[in-house]
Amino acid sequence: MITCVVRYTIDPRKIAAFERFGRRWMELVRAHGGVHHGYFLPAEGASDEALALFTFPGLAAYEEYRRLFGRDPEFIEADRIRDESGCVLRHERTFMRPLLPGDLTSEGPGEAS
Repeated sequence: MITCVVRYTIDPRKIAAFERFGRRWMELVRAHGGVHHGYFLPAEGASDEALALFTFPGLAAYEEYRRLFGRDPEFIEADRIRDESGCVLRHERTFMRPLLPGDLTSEGPGEAS
């Protein structure tokens, strides 16, 4: 399992457009085999930061999803929301593996018994 964490710098004056953008991408991730854990929007503190987290079974499944960028009409339309509104100023993506509550008694990679 691999989780993609996307950190956004957003225009806080365009939060409604960012929410529209986020809703569309949540649908697309789900439709293409991923599990979207949601977008996390500013509430207190910095008003220009947002996060998105979604998981695919593995890197190969994520790469298959990524191949649709710039090709699939639904992906192009979703990106158009961002591009035309200017709601996203910058974003960066990183990949993580989850450590979940059910993993509390298990040893992880690099740990010896």
